[in-house]
Amino acid sequence: MPLPANMRFVDLPSFGAPEVMRIATAPVPVPGEGQILVRMQAIGINRPDVAQRQGTYPPPKDASPILGLELSGEVAAIGPGVAGYSLGDKVCGLANGGAYAEYCLLPVGQVLPFPKGYDAVKSAALPETFFTVWANLFQMAGLTEGESVLIHGGSSGIGTTAIQLARAFGAEVYATAGSAEKCKACEKLGAKRAINYKSEDFAGVIKAETGGHGVDVVLDMIGAAYFEKNIASLARDGCLSIIALLGGAVAERVNLAPIMAKRLTVTGSTMRPRTAEEKRAIRDDLFSQVWPLLEAGKVAPVIHRTFAFEDVVEAHRLMETSSHIGKITLTV
Repeated sequence: MPLPANMRFVDLPSFGAPEVMRIATAPVPVPGEGQILVRMQAIGINRPDVAQRQGTYPPPKDASPILGLELSGEVAAIGPGVAGYSLGDKVCGLANGGAYAEYCLLPVGQVLPFPKGYDAVKSAALPETFFTVWANLFQMAGLTEGESVLIHGGSSGIGTTAIQLARAFGAEVYATAGSAEKCKACEKLGAKRAINYKSEDFAGVIKAETGGHGVDVVLDMIGAAYFEKNIASLARDGCLSIIALLGGAVAERVNLAPIMAKRLTVTGSTMRPRTAEEKRAIRDDLFSQVWPLLEAGKVAPVIHRTFAFEDVVEAHRLMETSSHIGKITLTV
């Protein structure tokens, strides 16, 4: 299929509510060294997209200013220095930006094939959450078989992914969520105990469930509001991994003594500023260790709802309600 001169994309003429987004046209990008151009079939919606739309998460200087970090589709053009891909190949991947469009550039080190048996929508629901969970829960926090983990936001895209991967690799999982329905979903995915943070003290529940021992890892997307309770929930030599700051970035009047007494590690990261080499290493781990689990049906993305590309405003409105369980996607 010949490439058109122009494509539709979601324009962001100003920061603000979902209604600021509009469909516009722009030239189709041309792949450079080490890039492929993907003709889009589906797009994953993520919290960083919402933050960028609101003006609180600016893209790196070398990234596309267009929203969108994960996608699926077929290879439409191949840049210099790229081997192993052919036109028409079905791929998904982690973009540095630009996914809310009919065509998007992907660095070759951030490209993965559709898992066997997967369609475009399921494949588009994988990259951002799986890259993030793998990097933070396994590479940085070092979660291993026989350990225990507390996953906050268990019903989110990140949470549903983390619960399944932690269980698949032999960890005992606890999760927090904001309703009985969401807690039930977390337990169905493999959490030993889901804690309704609106009616229960998660630190107290973890202490009771673990006989006072605590968990080995906490995967946190809340930040300041949960900091002390997260520290209290950790076992000796445990690790707190912070991946978002939905509950604030500044924790005041915090008692640091338990970190020293229990020899804890506190770490955190965001995915977007990582180097191409770091993202390639995550991609390689996912392909060798996680893609077989997806293909065997031991792990799967949880997809709450899929919208048409033209309904991106409605998709963002749903994301902001936090009423969903799992992923929200667009089809192109």
